[in-house]
Amino acid sequence: MNFFQQQDIARRNARLLTLLFLAAVFLLIVLTNAMVALFLWFAEDYNVYSGSREGMSGFLSYVTWARFGGIGMAVSATVALVVVVKWFQLSTGGKHVAESMGGTRILAQADDPGERRVLNVVQELALAANMPVPAVYVMNGERGINAFAAGITPADAVVAVTRGTIEQLKRHELQGVIAHEFSHILNGDMRLNIRLAAMLKGITFVGDVGHFLLRSGHRRRGTSSKNDSALPLLGLGLLAVGWLGGMAAGFMKAAISRQKEYLADASAVQFTRNPEGIADALKVIGGYVPGTLVHAARAMEMSHIFFGQIQHHLWQVFATHPPIEDRIRRLDPRWDGKVIERKIKHYEDKTQAQGGGRAAIVTAAILASAVADEMASVDMPDADFGPSPEELDSESANSHELPLAFVQQSHEPLGANALVFALLISRDTELSQKQLEMITDDNIPGLADLVFTLTSGVHELDAPLRLPLLEMCLPALMSISEPQYRTFKNTLLRIVRADGHTNLYEWCMFQLIRHYLDPEFIKVKASRPRYRKLRKVVYHIRVVLSVLAYEGSGEGEVVFRLAADELDFTKLQILPGEQCNVEAFSKAVHELADCYPLLKPRLLKAMAFAAGSDGRISGVEQEIIASMAAVMDCPVPLSP
Repeated sequence: MNFFQQQDIARRNARLLTLLFLAAVFLLIVLTNAMVALFLWFAEDYNVYSGSREGMSGFLSYVTWARFGGIGMAVSATVALVVVVKWFQLSTGGKHVAESMGGTRILAQADDPGERRVLNVVQELALAANMPVPAVYVMNGERGINAFAAGITPADAVVAVTRGTIEQLKRHELQGVIAHEFSHILNGDMRLNIRLAAMLKGITFVGDVGHFLLRSGHRRRGTSSKNDSALPLLGLGLLAVGWLGGMAAGFMKAAISRQKEYLADASAVQFTRNPEGIADALKVIGGYVPGTLVHAARAMEMSHIFFGQIQHHLWQVFATHPPIEDRIRRLDPRWDGKVIERKIKHYEDKTQAQGGGRAAIVTAAILASAVADEMASVDMPDADFGPSPEELDSESANSHELPLAFVQQSHEPLGANALVFALLISRDTELSQKQLEMITDDNIPGLADLVFTLTSGVHELDAPLRLPLLEMCLPALMSISEPQYRTFKNTLLRIVRADGHTNLYEWCMFQLIRHYLDPEFIKVKASRPRYRKLRKVVYHIRVVLSVLAYEGSGEGEVVFRLAADELDFTKLQILPGEQCNVEAFSKAVHELADCYPLLKPRLLKAMAFAAGSDGRISGVEQEIIASMAAVMDCPVPLSP
């Protein structure tokens, strides 16, 4: 599956969505004009039966170009305002969407084996996709088997699952569902989904106004004014217009969403290399009484982002997802029609009262403990929960060739802080002492001592192991508070600048941390595509290829030539070493972030191909390409 080709298709779908939206707004303007003309006609003092005013011609006399233009501007401005407000609300990050639907953050130190299994699966797939591990949320009050991914970019993406998904699916089935959601992240669907939700709210808002007027008219029944008696008619008319707009919105949502679900199912197979995973998950849903139903208050307006249909539809034409049977047959053409039945587990509604986002995080550990105690006292459903948390840590340590203690420390915010600082502590004794004093100045109990203890072990790690260790620390760092993050980031900057300059390794580490953690705490403006061709950024490409050539393990001239030829820049020459400083490299990477989606993977793959020309990609080369991919919002395999 070419994810970047699909990102380009997502951009074309966004243009199609815009055209459909404009057509729907024009329809709203026409219908609103008709309703206003009907209201004025009815409110006039006349008798239709006595013929004191002509019927249709009298009605048409209230339809004028001036009124049409005024109402058109009013409707357009209202819809635009609603769309902008809704977009602003939803674009604050995936965590806002998850928390608005009752989701509770799953912490890395959760004791619930089912939640730990979800975190482990998400981490596995994130590392396989070479992207940061997204935050994971659980909708505890939902028995249906469902999930969604939300956010604007991979950096602020979250994955949410229902409690039914955790309780009912086996590990390989859960992998299929999570992989389906990861494909939405990589295909560029999340931004389109948020845009779709904002636009649909704008279209249906006219109906909300009609509902308000209808209720206002009922409250004023005692008055005798004809205008007051006509107010419910205007409200009813606008309600009808809103209903028609809602139908148009339903068509738009279904048209955009259904094909994306087939694509995501196919992508999940590529991720897991196991077609039975997602196929079996869909078979479980087919035999599970609650199915994929979700009852969260705001789920309906975001129904198109879920794994499955969140409510039953009388007509399939309005369904945002294809029928379960069709999805199964595409994945398993030999399916005999039999579903997988699982016992329904009855449990209390553990939904948290929604305060601030951080309040939910603070109480999540208490929730995890309560759920674990409950699970110990009831019969477990058929879903297997796999290895224990300790066994999962051991497996992660072995697979990444990292000390088990480092893996365990990465789950805790304090340990994750210490590991990241240790990655940047200098090997020079005098400078490292100065950096440790900076950490001590933060007055965080135990942090400086832990950094000192871990630093020697971190320094012994080979370069290829530094990047996986950093990625493991990200989920725990996402769970700290905003003031704690600002302190962490400020200390990180002081450590990097302690010797008066920033080297390439420090720049790469800081960019990875900043790009993946900033969206969790700070409103970040995403890059916008400006460059349609690589030739428009040829100088910046020359800079990054030269840096890769000088810093990599291969022969510099050969590496540069291979990468440049792969990009069809046969006459491009390597820059002198003095022009390849960190400042020039940073500026070049941020300019390249504004390239169109299909150009970014081409550049990064050319760099990976050239870096691997000597038979391997070194740790330094991995860090250069990974940090570029992060800044460019472009997850891409590092293997040539």
